[in-house]
Amino acid sequence: MPYHASPIPNIETLTPHISNHGKPLIYFSKKRENVLVYLCNAVEKCCRENGFVHNGIYRKWGSYGFNSEGILVLDEYWLNATMETYKGQAGYIYSVEESNDFYDLEGIPFAKISEKPVKVIDCEYIPDAYNALLQAANEGKVILTKYEDNSPKKLEWIRKATLEEYNDKDCGEEYKFFLKKKFPSVIED
Repeated sequence: MPYHASPIPNIETLTPHISNHGKPLIYFSKKRENVLVYLCNAVEKCCRENGFVHNGIYRKWGSYGFNSEGILVLDEYWLNATMETYKGQAGYIYSVEESNDFYDLEGIPFAKISEKPVKVIDCEYIPDAYNALLQAANEGKVILTKYEDNSPKKLEWIRKATLEEYNDKDCGEEYKFFLKKKFPSVIED
């Protein structure tokens, strides 16, 4: 069964929206635990909590990947990033029927996408996304890496990647604001 996560309640039909890929899509995962990272967008949360007004689409923050077994690995790019982003954030995991309109999202294990609206068949309320991530990690369904466990090589990669994103001509003002807040020593270099 495909799953989709959102902080928005009472969705009956999921509709395609423009995302980081630049075209209207709906994203799903065949693994429930893989959608937990979508219960909160770190960029949007940071902007709202710090009074940055943005009326457009918020770019998504995704410091995660997958190991060789297809298990989601959520990396912390700053100290306590996972707790700071997800603790206390409620949301919903929506289930839908598999459809011939779904196709695989290349490079992301268990991911499906649709360009067409999809009817919701079930909804699970998640009262705290951080606790749900911890539970999934305790069950071996996701891997959470701590900032302090990053190697010097990984920290250097984070620094370079952050600067590249900040200096990208297509970097939106809300994303620049987020990067300045979360990586002040990198952006001030």
